Amino acid sequence: MATPESPGLSVRTTEIDDDDPLLDLLPADQAVTWLRRDEGLVGWGVAAEIRPRGITRFSDADKWWTETVARADIRDDVNEPGTGLVCFGSFAFADDPGDSVLTVPRVVVGRRSGRTWLTLVDDASYAGRSEVADAPEDVVFSDGAMDGEHWMAVVAEAVRRITAGALGKVVLARDLVATAASRIDVRWPLRRLVTSYPMCWTFHVDGLFGATPEMLVRRERGLVTSRVLAGTIRRTGDDERDLALAAALARSTKDHAEHEYAVRSVADALEPHCSSMTVPETPFVLHLPNVMHLASDIAGVVHDATTVSSLQLAASLHPSAAVGGTPTTAAVALISEIEGMERGRYAGPVGWMDTSGDGEWGIALRSAEIAGNTVRLFAGCGIVADSDPEAELAETQAKFVPVRDSLAAG
Repeated sequence: MATPESPGLSVRTTEIDDDDPLLDLLPADQAVTWLRRDEGLVGWGVAAEIRPRGITRFSDADKWWTETVARADIRDDVNEPGTGLVCFGSFAFADDPGDSVLTVPRVVVGRRSGRTWLTLVDDASYAGRSEVADAPEDVVFSDGAMDGEHWMAVVAEAVRRITAGALGKVVLARDLVATAASRIDVRWPLRRLVTSYPMCWTFHVDGLFGATPEMLVRRERGLVTSRVLAGTIRRTGDDERDLALAAALARSTKDHAEHEYAVRSVADALEPHCSSMTVPETPFVLHLPNVMHLASDIAGVVHDATTVSSLQLAASLHPSAAVGGTPTTAAVALISEIEGMERGRYAGPVGWMDTSGDGEWGIALRSAEIAGNTVRLFAGCGIVADSDPEAELAETQAKFVPVRDSLAAG
């Protein structure tokens, strides 16, 4: 694509004395968020934007951002990751058609370790706390691209292909559609997600929102980290029963195989960029309100001579085995052939980046697309040789819960 000319932006970041919850500052329109435990970034307005498509979407966006930073007049009195000029992005899962977005808000408010800052671009102004969002009205849920029976048949076909040796793992997703009586204000589900899932990263970029438990990559001052999740079991709400289920998950051969695929794909992608890496030998069990996952935290140190940005690292990691499968090419091809829906930006990288290239990019999981009075929810599962279609369907239902519950009133 022809990369749009980068504008010359005037940027000022100052520390402010404001302890309001960051979500309380958001207006209804053109909002972006990246929050965890009331730390992170919120923003609104559009000072500059690129919408890259196709296989070059990451490189086009990264090039545009480099040029935008070079032309900007930036005064940063805080000098923390996420201060100064910041962009937010959300990228398509697939190369084709691959609609993606990288946007620079006119106003950004950030918070980290007790410090709060304000970034204004050009002539933007800041008014503080915004009005409260209304709850969605009369929400009704319906099947998306296919119902549960048809989706289980797709899973069975994937298991047949895996058993035949065509591939080792494929991640299959399905969608669910929520329709309300009137336009849904995205700030309502965002507030519910932040409250219910404080351990996750709650995000919203250009209509895609959710609370992801999976950090694809973080780059901060030379250190690169990635949290890999693969292998899931649903919680029951009974503490004693859930502890037994967590122990069973930790011993599960099927879930360990799925997790190993995902860890290896991330480690292999990061290795060329790192001078040293730490890859855990065994995963831990991550407890979330609705499910438990096998999880591994991978860490590395970026080569001294490497200028690779966090977005470039995200591009090298996407799609990992956690959202695509193994081997990647065969898995992505099978997704395109049998999944039966357009993923859009679901399961693609979502996050932010600053002028140094530092940033955080999660995987857009536990997520949905919002447009007017409609929300399209997504959930997926890793399919391996001994996957059971009914169990995988139940897993998707559990993964719909965060966004589904966030649309409820009260």
